[in-house]
Order: sequence, then C-alpha cells, then structure tokens
Amino acid sequence: MTSIFSTVVVTMLLEPTPDQEFLKETTAKFLTSQASVAEIRRLRDDPIGFDRDYWRRGADLGWTSLLVPEALGGGSVSGRGLIDLTLIAHEFGRHAAPGPLVPTNVVAAALAASAVGPSAPSVSTEHSDVIGALLSGRATASWCMEETGGFGRMTTEARRDGQEVVLSGTKRPAESAAQADFLLVTAKTGEGATQVLIPSGTPGVSVRPMQTVDLTRRFAVATFDEVRLPIAAVVGEVGSASEEVEHQLRVAQVILNAETVGAMERAFEMTVEWAFDRYSFGRPLASYQELKHRFADMKTWLESSHAIADASAEAVAAKAPDAGLLISVAKAFIGHYGGELIQDCVQIHGGIGLTFEHDLHLFLRRATLNSSLFGTPADHRQRISTITIAEECAG
Repeated sequence: MTSIFSTVVVTMLLEPTPDQEFLKETTAKFLTSQASVAEIRRLRDDPIGFDRDYWRRGADLGWTSLLVPEALGGGSVSGRGLIDLTLIAHEFGRHAAPGPLVPTNVVAAALAASAVGPSAPSVSTEHSDVIGALLSGRATASWCMEETGGFGRMTTEARRDGQEVVLSGTKRPAESAAQADFLLVTAKTGEGATQVLIPSGTPGVSVRPMQTVDLTRRFAVATFDEVRLPIAAVVGEVGSASEEVEHQLRVAQVILNAETVGAMERAFEMTVEWAFDRYSFGRPLASYQELKHRFADMKTWLESSHAIADASAEAVAAKAPDAGLLISVAKAFIGHYGGELIQDCVQIHGGIGLTFEHDLHLFLRRATLNSSLFGTPADHRQRISTITIAEECAG
C-alpha cells in the first residue's frame, strides 16, 4: 500500500548548505552510536545524566562553539551560528540525547557577547578561560535565569558594594546547575538586570537537585545567600544587561523549539511505521480512515512546527524587530502541538505505547519538559496578546 505518509520528510524546511548537511549528519551518526536508547535508559539513575567524555567529543564536533566568534575560538560552518545550532538541536530531539546543550551554549554566547559588544572593552582573562573551557567541552555551564512565581518574574538581586557584587535569591529550575562548573546568574539591579558568572563551589551558593520527567536532563534549585564576588565576575555592566538577557532567552527558546520538532518528527515516524506493520482484521492500521485523518492532522502540526521554528530562528539570529513576537508564536504553537502529536502517537500504539519498555515516552518526556521551560504555551500566548495590543495602540 502506498501513502503520502509512507515516506516521512526528515529535513528541516530551510535549505541547508553542504557544510550544514555534513554537520547535521555527523551529529546524527555520533548520537546514534553514543546516545542509543539503551544508553539513555542506563543514564536514568546517573546523577550527571551524561558522560563527560561524550560531551567533550560532542564539543569537538562543534556543539558548543557555534554562537562564539572565531576571534574567541568559536565559529560556525555557515557563518550563521544559531541556524547551525538548530540542526544539532533537531538531532538532539530526534535521539532524546543527553547533555546541557541549551545552558552551555547560552552561557558561552553571553560571555562572548560581553567581550565583543560595542560597549565592551575586552574580555577578561577569567572569562576568556571559561569560554575556552566551554568550547573544548572540558567544562559545562548552567544559566540560572528562571524563578517560581510566573514567567518573567525576577526576585534575585545583584547589588554593587565597592569592588564587589553581591547576589541574593533563588533560581529554579536551573538546568545542570548541580553538575556545572560555572553558573551564569541573571538578577535584577534596580530597574535593570545584571549577570554574574559564578564558579561552582563558591561560598554562599547551595544547589539542591530536583526531579524531572526527562531521563537524562538534570535540574536544580540554586540558592544564593549574600554571595560576594569581585566586580570582574559581572558579565557586561552592572544593571545594563536587560537587552542581552532578552536575546539569550530567545536563543534558548529557539534551541528548545528545534529539539521539540526533532522529537515530534521521530515519534511520528515510529507511529507511521507501526501503523503499516500492525494488522487488525486482516488490514494494516494505516488503511483505516479514522487513522488517516489523525495522521493528516499530525502531519499538518509537524510541518507547521518546522516552519514556525525555522522562521523564528531566522528572526532571532538577525535580531529582527518581530523576533520577540515570532519566537512567542513558535513556543506557543510547538509547545502545545508537540504534546498533542506525541500523545496521539501513544494512543495509536495502544497499550504498548504506555509502557516504559517502549521508546515513545522518551520523546514525549523531552517535548513535555521543553514546553514548560522559558515560558509555557499559555505564557507565550499572553506575550503575543500583549505585543499585539501594544502595536495596535502605537499604530
């Protein structure tokens, strides 16, 4: 039996260059051999959630360097680092792969931006060493940005005291905070924002692990009790990081969206294969009209998610005026329909789809967690309405 679903499109909607194709294929092959389902299941009880050597080898493939300019040791295959990174993130989603892809890249990009920005004098020796460690995979980092109480809420404070900066507050959830070598903490300073790079083990910092639905990603509650650091620990300038933080937030959302689309794609492929292989009353499941309709809906959600993920990534990479609106549209749409699609995949599989032994839940876990990070679909729908109303009032 032939069907439009018998061949599943597995490429992003953008047209990758040969170098981008090579980056994507190399990552896919590496993850297939090093992040197999058996390995992911083994890492379920591992306190770190990934193997350090695996991460270093991934860094050698370019996982951590794409958002850092060549002058600081980074570089991308196409000159469009964020777009290249979405290809890696897509493969992470397709494999439910372990590793702190989002926080390490966001922190590396933040340090690099402070070093080469228009108002930046030059990168400090300390920050330069950290960038080098992150790019090589010798170190990982956590971005301590989110807090309880609602998306965008920030109660953690940073104040300047002479030649020191003092941090107080709590961040949760912070990805890989308990395993990271460095914490980049975003805090408020008056009406502005300040970012501070903190080495793990700094006095006054306590990190408590949290539970998560994902088998390999680890999150924690990070508490800062009057933590004092030299002013050189500040990334950028005290109280002047709001614009940088907003861009970092969009970058993190772009990576998460690409991951979720990859997870949706793999779950859809598995379900199409199952529907053609599984017979009921002498006919493959895929031949029944009800399932054809459901597959049509799922295919529409998947292709739409591809499109809005790519469009928002392009806007964020270019820092376009509508980047904030597009990334919220993408996060709301993908966050909602990612779960809808994979839940449908579970239902079509029947009882076996609900078991831990089946692989579908690995992708459902990844999509579910991604949906809740850096703003839920409801949070982003609220943002969309706020932006739209503001534009109408201005017009």
